[in-house]
Parts: sequence; C-alpha cells; structure tokens
Amino acid sequence: MTETVAHRTPGALFRMRQSTGGELLAEFLGTMVLILLGCGSVAVAVAGLPGSGRQTADFGPANWLIIAWGWGLAVTFGVYVAGGVSGAHLNPAVTLAFAIRRGFSWRKVVPYWLAQTVGAFVGAAVVYLAYHQAIAAYDAAQHIASRQDSLSTYSIFATFPAKYFNGSNWGPLVDQIIGTAILIALIAALIDQRNQPPMSNFAPFVIGLVVVAIGLTFGTNAGYAINPARDFGPRLFTFFAGWGSTALPGSFDWFSGYFWIPIVGPLIGGVVGIFVYDLFIGQVLTAREQAGKFLPPPGREPGSAEEPATTTSTTEAD
Repeated sequence: MTETVAHRTPGALFRMRQSTGGELLAEFLGTMVLILLGCGSVAVAVAGLPGSGRQTADFGPANWLIIAWGWGLAVTFGVYVAGGVSGAHLNPAVTLAFAIRRGFSWRKVVPYWLAQTVGAFVGAAVVYLAYHQAIAAYDAAQHIASRQDSLSTYSIFATFPAKYFNGSNWGPLVDQIIGTAILIALIAALIDQRNQPPMSNFAPFVIGLVVVAIGLTFGTNAGYAINPARDFGPRLFTFFAGWGSTALPGSFDWFSGYFWIPIVGPLIGGVVGIFVYDLFIGQVLTAREQAGKFLPPPGREPGSAEEPATTTSTTEAD
C-alpha cells in the first residue's frame, strides 16, 4: 500500500519571509538594534550616570567617548543582525547610494526606508521605556518644568545643531553632507571585494569603527546623524512623547525648523560619497580588471605602489 504524504502549502507569512518582506523585517530589527544601543549610550551619558549615583564627578569630554563608542558598536551589531538577510543598510542614505551605483532595486528603496524608520521609532520607544525615570530625574535636578525645554534629554534621541551656527542651516547641512559622504565612501571601500576588504566576517566591526571615527572628528557640529532614519524615527517618537516643537519642526533657542537637515543632508552626502569612491578607486579597479591587470604579477606584494605589469609582459612597465 502506497503511503500518501500531504504537503502543506506555505502560508502567507512564510512566503513573505522568503521575499522582500523578509529583508524588510531584517532592516527593521537591525535598525532597531542600532537605535537601542546608540540612543542607549547617549541616555547613559546624559541622564543615566549623573542620576544613578555611579558617577561622582562630571565626566566632561569623556561622555563624548561613551557616545562615540556606543554608536560605533550599535552599528556593528546592527549590521551583524541584518547583514545576512538584507545587506544591513540600516540607513536610507546607504540604500539610495546603492540604488544609484550598486544595482540595488529601485522598487525596494521606499520599503527599505520605511522599515528603517519604523525600526528606529520602535527602538527609541524602548530606550524611553528603560530610561524615562532617569529622564524625569534629570529634568527635576535641572529644574526644568517642561519637557519641551529639555534639550539635553531630547538629545538622547535625535540631533540638533551647535550654538556657533547661530541659527543658520547651511553649516549643519554641509556637515551632514560631509559626514555621510565619508561614511558611504568608506563603506564602499570596505565591502569592495576587489580592494582590500576585511576578511572573516570582520567588516561589520570595521564599519562600526568608521562611525566611531566620524563621531570623534565631525560629531559636535550637528550630532552626526548621518542617517535619516536614525534621526527622524526617534525625532517622531519624541514629538509624541512630549518634546513637542523641539522635535518637530525642530525649533529651540538657537535653531528653527531643523528637522529636514538630518534627512536631506545625509541623502545628498550618500550620493556624493559613492560617486567619490567610484571616481577615485572603483573605476580604477574596474579599468585594471578589464585590462587583465587586477591581480599583481608573481613576486609582487598586494598593495605595492609599483604599477602592475601589462598582460603581454611581466617585465615591461605600462
């Protein structure tokens, strides 16, 4: 007697996970992890340590090190979480740059952006859930009656420009373009298999170090959002959580209507960064690859400054 085996038809959720929906879940969770650890590190520096009794003196600039390393590790683990499924963009600027220069499907761009932003919103909500008592204690200690007037606790979640810009949006916009261009150009270098990429699945850690470096060198101008979802998702949460106009439209004593800067600046910077990398490095690698000069000839160390030999001769310079 032949045994009949019934095969279950995959459900809608299973099919969704096999398709772009699975990638969106990964982008959501990866970005959520990014915000949990990144905003969590700012919460520690701003409100957690001062109010917990674990900090007996003002850390001063050392608090910036907590924030810079916190965000760097946040990126590292966010990429490890989502990288195998979605490529771990975790940043609309990365998604846009890859669509323009790396063949990423344009039909996925807006869905990726939405998943990243929602993940950032939820991540901010969880950080607030964990630290709302510390935030309240900080405001009370500083005699801040209205949360809308508490720029320091708002900064746990989203960014604002430095006082020395005197309300001008031009300086912060340029800052975001430069910072994001650096980020995208270095990501492009680190994942380019024709260049000198980190091996043994080490790339996420090195990408995290890139974010640490940006925080330590370009962080104070505008808080180095360098990621529209990272800023807008938490900014939207803080609007609903009581920070009001400080979040949206982004207005305080020395800035007004700022919310669009960490969105537009990184998107422009991402495009600039990917074009800069391709112009100076990517297209050089492509030209050498097409000419049969990609691999160094025998006896020459990779990375040598000496010009590789032509394919017709191993001794004659090009």
